[in-house]
Amino acid sequence: MDLLTAKTGGAYIPPAKLRMMQANITDKSGAAYQRIAWEALKKSIHGCINKVNVSNIGLITRELLRENIVRGRGLLARSIIQAQAASPTFTPVYAALTSIINSKFPNIGELILKRLVIQFKRGFRRNDKPLCISSGTFVAHLLNQRVAHEILALEILTLLVETPTDDSVEVAIAFLKECGMKLTEVSRKGIEAIFEMLRNILHEGQLDRRVQYMIEVMFQIRKDGFKDHPAVPEELDLVEEENQFTHLITLDEAIDSQDILNVFKFDSDYVANEDKYKQLSKEILGSDASDSEGSDEEEDSSDEDSDAEATETKEGVIVDNTETNLTALRRTIYLTIHSSLDFEECAHKLMKMQLKPGQEIELCHMFLDCCAEMRTYEKFFGLLAGRFCAINKIYVTPFEQIFKDSYHTIHRLDTNKLRNVSKFFAHLLFTDSISWEVLSCIKLNEEDTTSSNRIFIKILFQELSEYMGLSKLNQRVKDVTLQEAFSGLFPRDNPKNTRFAINFFTSIGLGGLTDDLREHLKS
Repeated sequence: MDLLTAKTGGAYIPPAKLRMMQANITDKSGAAYQRIAWEALKKSIHGCINKVNVSNIGLITRELLRENIVRGRGLLARSIIQAQAASPTFTPVYAALTSIINSKFPNIGELILKRLVIQFKRGFRRNDKPLCISSGTFVAHLLNQRVAHEILALEILTLLVETPTDDSVEVAIAFLKECGMKLTEVSRKGIEAIFEMLRNILHEGQLDRRVQYMIEVMFQIRKDGFKDHPAVPEELDLVEEENQFTHLITLDEAIDSQDILNVFKFDSDYVANEDKYKQLSKEILGSDASDSEGSDEEEDSSDEDSDAEATETKEGVIVDNTETNLTALRRTIYLTIHSSLDFEECAHKLMKMQLKPGQEIELCHMFLDCCAEMRTYEKFFGLLAGRFCAINKIYVTPFEQIFKDSYHTIHRLDTNKLRNVSKFFAHLLFTDSISWEVLSCIKLNEEDTTSSNRIFIKILFQELSEYMGLSKLNQRVKDVTLQEAFSGLFPRDNPKNTRFAINFFTSIGLGGLTDDLREHLKS
């Protein structure tokens, strides 16, 4: 074990010898085993990063996710940054890889971005142009991939051009070429201000002729719409916008690079933490997850590759109802929803999936989950759910049950999700896709409702009023066949509850629905 005791990791150990040493240790929670596992993790991460390219990025991502990259996040960040600095032409690939990892582990994406910003600031202070260009280019591509926020890019550009030198303007031009298209899309005013500063620099004529010519070329590139410098190549646009996590880190905030994560640290709960990560890895990778360890071995790697290929040939076939297959089913439904142009195309694709009995409720849950995740309510989801209820009545019961469950657990949702869920069910009620009997689960009084319940009811009825008009909604409320469904919403059992309901509907602008209640209260 002397080989591994040095702070830097000690002398080079051939992989075969490392595996043999690991096999000889019986105590898997001991420091000796952990140190060897750390060395193996370092080699594996480094090997994956060195192999990545456009064609194999998906495969490499899977290999990386099988390793404990939460434990080795410092190693991963260091390897990616070093590899990008050594091969700047592969920057879009490393940015795409970072983007995928960031969508699963935002803390790793944030660590990589922080280290790049710190590296850029170090290069700027030392007037190290190559370091500024390499780290700046990486940050630009992370902006393109929506990992970095545009504010960071505008801060970097302002820093470079507010006190212009030949080198700083050259770095700014290199940076602008990489992310100019994205900045034009997300912050037109910001990029116009930067180009105005460049125009002033050009008019002053203080810089070298070569740099002035670079500025002129930059203006021409902008005029052409950055057509030769696309933000994200099509083959590297791998993460859906709603799945991405954008980090708002400014130049001043990037201080701690957490270099301590690059070195081995003993973990007293090693076995438990490794098991937790394996479980997490399985959930992320779905049916392609592998229990195999020691991915340094070429034989194991090839076995995993063939396993992955074998699984892919069976994709879409749900073998049983295990959690893994449910995850795969939900992923397929999610991708189908977000790749469809309209609800009719989406319904057609989903109907062809031929779900197994009992899986209908998963489909219904996915409709509601996807709807809730949107920034604003999209009618697409209401129309899609309504279409399924019309095609096959088997979907009506799950939606009615989900309505009741959602109402009772609505306090768990934030305001935006709550609003989307309310509008989703309002659409299903207005179109009679589900029975109005579901409203019987609502008891509108001070004791049985929370603020979240009342917001849900408010948005639901305001939306119904907008769809149907107040008179038609009033007719529906007075429908003699639905009095049992509305008995909780318009209570007559207790004057206190009756008064509460009248005040509630009056406060949300729907007092017209309570005329009968007012008469009842008077009598």
